[in-house]
Amino acid sequence: MRCRLAPRESSPRWLLLATPVAAIAATLACGLLAGGAVGISPAAAIDAFFLAPVRDWYGLSELLVKAAPLALIASGLSIGFRANVWNIGAEGQLVLGAIAASGLALYVPELGPLLLPAMVLAGGLGGLAWSAVPAWLRARFGASEILVSLMLSYVALLLLSYLVHGPWRDPAGYNFPESALFPPQALMPVLLDDTRLHLGTGLAVLALAAAWTFGARSYLAFQMHVAGIAPGAAGYAGFSAPRVIWVGLLTGGTAAGLAGAAEVAGPIGQLLPNISPGYGYAAIVVAFVGRLHPLGIGLASLLIAWLYLGAETAQVRLSVPSSITGLAQGTLLFFLLTADLFARYRLEPVRPAQNGKVPTCPETAAL
Repeated sequence: MRCRLAPRESSPRWLLLATPVAAIAATLACGLLAGGAVGISPAAAIDAFFLAPVRDWYGLSELLVKAAPLALIASGLSIGFRANVWNIGAEGQLVLGAIAASGLALYVPELGPLLLPAMVLAGGLGGLAWSAVPAWLRARFGASEILVSLMLSYVALLLLSYLVHGPWRDPAGYNFPESALFPPQALMPVLLDDTRLHLGTGLAVLALAAAWTFGARSYLAFQMHVAGIAPGAAGYAGFSAPRVIWVGLLTGGTAAGLAGAAEVAGPIGQLLPNISPGYGYAAIVVAFVGRLHPLGIGLASLLIAWLYLGAETAQVRLSVPSSITGLAQGTLLFFLLTADLFARYRLEPVRPAQNGKVPTCPETAAL
């Protein structure tokens, strides 16, 4: 019997909240099956991925260090995603924020105690400026912000490579592609001794609080939400479509730029060609696993950070490739999208008509 997808009249709230849990469980099951297929026991896999990384205070602090940029970027991206403004270039915006902050640390160290706040501000402005390009092209010419923001990420990475291989390379760095170490006044204060947990983690907490306040208390957030679910109604109500585009992209870019500044001023302390293990892309997964809600984003960022730590431990203990992190993130996103599909649609049989012909779905008949 043939079946087709039919939209549900309404999706229960518990079902929408349960889909991330189902996606996580399916991802875990697939990971254990894949590990078993190559000879890795489930007990060893669970221990390496989930238990060993957080057995001590240092591991827990590293979890927060890696979760902070994910939560910071995802909180900014979620504002645009709610309005169907798709900023996929947060990785490049993070890189531009790191470059802007590093420029101050390397060439204006005489700012003294004002250097670190200036670096944070420069990082946010760098990410904002990079996201303004797709915002202007989308608002002015209707260009796809997905393609423009994504392509600009490669431009940003090439600019970073040029700087660390060229004019910003440390003359005393034995020809390695890296900048000089930042002066002490350009580094984030460490919150816990013998760890890398730094003050930049607080930026993520502030960003989540700001995202919740904006979404719950702002009239502009209401306009953006309406524009996302019903563009026609938003236009009829007189809501400005260009403003929605600009706000959606610039908030994500600013958050990514702040994350870049916190990375170079926090755990790294210099500009490197690989300042991010893909935080800008992983934050997209974080935003959707967290249901675009600040609380969910905070929990999802801890989960993805746990995957990062688990993958690093598994490389040492189980000899798995480093790409396992990207594989886990992609699998999680796949199952999340699948679960979302069945949360909003249901399978129903297509019954043959009386003349023996099978009717087609009205939406596909025209195709």
